[in-house]
Amino acid sequence: KGKVRNVYDLGQSYLIVASDRISAFDYVIPTIIPDKGRVLHKLSMFWFDFIQGVVPNHIITGNFESFLPSIKQYEYLRDRSMIVKKAKRVDIECIVRGYLAGSGWKEYQRSQTVCGIKLPGGLKESSKLPEAVFTPSSKEEGGKHDENISFEEMVKRVGKDTAESLLRISLELYKRVSEDSFSKGIILADTKLEFGFYDNQLILIDEIFTPDSSRFWEIDKYEEGKPQDSLDKQYVRDYLERIKWDKSSPAPELPKDVVEKTMEKYISLYEKLIGVGF
Repeated sequence: KGKVRNVYDLGQSYLIVASDRISAFDYVIPTIIPDKGRVLHKLSMFWFDFIQGVVPNHIITGNFESFLPSIKQYEYLRDRSMIVKKAKRVDIECIVRGYLAGSGWKEYQRSQTVCGIKLPGGLKESSKLPEAVFTPSSKEEGGKHDENISFEEMVKRVGKDTAESLLRISLELYKRVSEDSFSKGIILADTKLEFGFYDNQLILIDEIFTPDSSRFWEIDKYEEGKPQDSLDKQYVRDYLERIKWDKSSPAPELPKDVVEKTMEKYISLYEKLIGVGF
């Protein structure tokens, strides 16, 4: 059981179920966001199809109708579940940043760097970076927080060939998806990707380019020099910071208006990117 996903071992494969749970700052929030799991699943399936040819992925099927009868008896799983290959996960979160936001902006103000990478002076909050940067982090278990690591540290952990492949593939995926999103009126500010090995081949796993794993902004509302009104879970993070939750006590329940607004943002993003009603 992960923060958002439940994973079931089917023997030769896994069943991954996207729940309606939401996490922020690595904590699971006790309030669910209705239909959120369906948005994550359907967007991931859309992007897995879109990026075919760049890197293989773990999908066997995300089509509920093709599931075994023993699984199909659970109607809840429809449009939120995928059967995937059993990959050996690479314990690195591959983060690509095309814009200066979040923790990257905080660090830049201190040291003109993002994850130790030197950037030009004069950038503002939400500025587009001269070119996208790859900023890996560790993948921690047991409630520990992931930590930013240097490319050199990543090489030590996974080897030079794997590290260089992760860098190259992550940047290529970000480029393709950000260009497609931009053509639909959406800026992909940054994203997180995960990979694994299957039959000794590097493959893409987990979810991809969803409002849980990425930061999305609307082009017509974009304004450099301030935080953006994003179509992702930043809205929940902003609420938690606004109420000054100290992250030491259990996460608080979300009020009804925050739940509704978050869902509205997720569905709006889905409809803009895929071009059909949710």
